[in-house]
Amino acid sequence: MSVRQSQKEATRKRVLDAARDLFESRGYEETTVREIARVAEVSVGSVFTTFSSKGDILSQVMADRLDALYAELDRVVPHLRGSTADRLASMFAIHYAFETRRTKLFLAHIAAAFDWTLEANSRPFGRNAHLMQVVRDCLAEGLVRGDVDPATDLDIIVDALMASYAWTYRLAAWNGSDAEAMSAVFDRHIRLICQGFAPR
Repeated sequence: MSVRQSQKEATRKRVLDAARDLFESRGYEETTVREIARVAEVSVGSVFTTFSSKGDILSQVMADRLDALYAELDRVVPHLRGSTADRLASMFAIHYAFETRRTKLFLAHIAAAFDWTLEANSRPFGRNAHLMQVVRDCLAEGLVRGDVDPATDLDIIVDALMASYAWTYRLAAWNGSDAEAMSAVFDRHIRLICQGFAPR
């Protein structure tokens, strides 16, 4: 790696570290690119040399964090047992446990899904292809195992689960609920949703 590339990578890391901490402490809306640059001790121009927008920065912060989560899910999911509902509950419990380490950051990630100014390449919650595929694969396995009705539209179920999962984070925002409390509520949502796709 050349000196220039090394400097650019160091700047990128400082920007992402600063942004992650600011999004967590102040929230996405309240954090400005100027403030990220100040905390990272780089110029605003340096930020925009590496990232196209604040939304792009948040997408990269979350992508870097989620790599570790998806590695964990990929390791654990093949060993999950029980019904489709049980396996879904276990998968999302892992997600809650991971994201409640930085709840405000994940709330910022969810909030960015409703920012209509984001570029098409930004990846707020909902454009998360990996998690959605893991959930869809779990449902598809349920089809094979016979506890998911073959007439079920799996994409609609994935959407319903993702929406319910995100909505449950209101408990963290409003009540300071932890991963266990949110998992307990979401488990009830999963059971209701699964009743809809159970074979008749």
